[in-house]
Amino acid sequence: MDQRTELSEFLRSRRARLRPEDVGLPHTTTRRRVPGLRREELAQLAGVSTAYYTRLEQGHGENVSVAVLDAIARVLRLSPAERDHLGRLTKPARRRSGRAAARVQRVRPALQQLLDAMEGVPAYVLGRRLDVIAWNRLGSALLGDFAVLPPEQRNMAWQVFLDPDARRLYVDWEGKASDIVGMLRLDAGRDPDDPHLASLIGELSVKSEDFRRLWATYDIRDKGHGTKRLHHAVVGALSLQYETLRPTGDADQVLVAYHAEPGSASAESLRLLASWAATEFQAGTAADAADSATEASR
Repeated sequence: MDQRTELSEFLRSRRARLRPEDVGLPHTTTRRRVPGLRREELAQLAGVSTAYYTRLEQGHGENVSVAVLDAIARVLRLSPAERDHLGRLTKPARRRSGRAAARVQRVRPALQQLLDAMEGVPAYVLGRRLDVIAWNRLGSALLGDFAVLPPEQRNMAWQVFLDPDARRLYVDWEGKASDIVGMLRLDAGRDPDDPHLASLIGELSVKSEDFRRLWATYDIRDKGHGTKRLHHAVVGALSLQYETLRPTGDADQVLVAYHAEPGSASAESLRLLASWAATEFQAGTAADAADSATEASR
């Protein structure tokens, strides 16, 4: 993805979402050719010349100062994640080689052991481009059996937009989809030369009209914390809190864990789901052992 084009379209999209009265300018009844602030209005509020801002919005972010970026971010009311994204687009860090960007992602053995020890807590680890690179048994029971999926489908964006089960699982599917697209935008700014990310975005753009619509908004999101309402095929309605933790040693990985309010109906449903998952696991283990014994007897 071209960095100049990304910078240009990002700034235009942020400017278009603001009305003059949102930033303290007097309301006018004059019809505007395009929605949002005019370039000259934004430049005046940020304390720079119109020509300077116009050049920046055309994708020329070289040598722009932190103070100017902060002023523009303030006028555009950028979130912290959006401000960081703007900084990367104007002063991109040294890019990874294509080989480095495409390397196989793995979690440390100790981190996988921690996931497995969280028996009552659904949890998984996201890597670059929202690949699901590790999970525990309850996480798989809650969100889908990642182990049986091919690697290219073991990805939260692929699941949300191309797996019909996801639309049934997430009660607020539109909100979940918006978050996913915003996080992919963030990844694209961090690692624009990742061939797998480009391939994923291309596939989603071709196969999902919803993805194309949301991608065009240029929203930027970072994984944080909050509440997700789910409708699970086995245990029904769930309202779960989620937290995002960043393990040390790999800036590309985040651990996401879900939990229910103690004593709530969702906590009981989560307990039932854990029992169901354990039973399914034991049945699968017994079947595998029987298959192995049959193969050995031949």
